Amino acid sequence: MPDQEEPFWKTKKLGQMTKAEWESLCDGCGKCCLNKLIDVDSKELFYTNVVCKLLDTKSCQCKHYATRHKYVKDCVQLTPRNVKKLRWLPETCAYRLVAEGRDLYDWHYLVCGDRKAVHKAGVSVRGRVVSEDDAGDLLDHMVDWK
Repeated sequence: MPDQEEPFWKTKKLGQMTKAEWESLCDGCGKCCLNKLIDVDSKELFYTNVVCKLLDTKSCQCKHYATRHKYVKDCVQLTPRNVKKLRWLPETCAYRLVAEGRDLYDWHYLVCGDRKAVHKAGVSVRGRVVSEDDAGDLLDHMVDWK
């Protein structure tokens, strides 16, 4: 049997990927849309279970992805240049994994073919978050997620 071609995330650097390849790395976990807090003195990062108002909490997809900056001015756009610097990306994030030279998890849809696998594996924020429109004080919503 002939050798199977290696997938693009194993053979290309982030900056070599097409826009479609880059976008396909997103596993749909929704964790990058969590509101985070940083202690001004210690610079320690804290996660909350509060998500951006644009995140659909069932699908874990942005409701207005293409125009999100129109609604959320400080939404961070992940790029091959900034992904290594964003220490708040979750440890399971495909962008982070590939940037660090690691492989994707078995539940990533590019590996298993199932877009819902991220939810089935319990990796996504589905069922565990509240929208920032309904949250109140973020200090009341701190969680120990990575």
